[in-house]
Amino acid sequence: MDIQEQYLRELKSFFWENSLNPDLYQLERLAHFASLVTEKNEKVNLISRRDIEKIIENHVFMSSFISEYLPPKVNYFLDIGTGGGFPGIPLAITRPLMRGVLVDSTSKKIEAVQEFIKKLRLSNVKAENDRVESEEFKTQYAGKFDLVVSRATVPMIILFRYSLPLIKDKAYLVAVKGGNLEEELKIAEMKYKSYIKKSTIFELAYKPTNLRNKKGKKLILLELNK
Repeated sequence: MDIQEQYLRELKSFFWENSLNPDLYQLERLAHFASLVTEKNEKVNLISRRDIEKIIENHVFMSSFISEYLPPKVNYFLDIGTGGGFPGIPLAITRPLMRGVLVDSTSKKIEAVQEFIKKLRLSNVKAENDRVESEEFKTQYAGKFDLVVSRATVPMIILFRYSLPLIKDKAYLVAVKGGNLEEELKIAEMKYKSYIKKSTIFELAYKPTNLRNKKGKKLILLELNK
């Protein structure tokens, strides 16, 4: 069995165990993406080398799983600190009607992500080597996004600061992190409470390996009004 077929089997197992039913084409694309990352990771450090054996569970499935928590009507997302394309590429595959911009300040990572997008023939996302706090990026994308997503990049208070110039008047902010998210949110709320219409923290538990969320991953979903 080649690596892509192995990844496809793992993906089917995780999705079906959790009563999720993406079509086979999406699963095949996700497996292809995983194999591309694994191959590229030999040359460019996209994910931890010791984590490569868990790429499906910890990266590809988890990034896809996020889409289950997204509001149905978001159209244009920004992935801050995308690294190897997480969660942006899995989201683009599982939510093909959404468009997105994947941003990272490390040029080698973005070059890899651009290569993945091309090989996967994804027409709904693009990758940019930039800093979202740069004046050039803020000018180009001011008020454009109705969703900002980020996986374990910066503290919530900084994520707010980065996001506010770039979002529409009504938008959502999604962060996936471990640790004490409640404390991070409390600190961010002290400064940005007037923008927060609603906040919800989800435990990212799933079958069969993380039933009680022993991995401690949480998703925070914030509904924002500017």
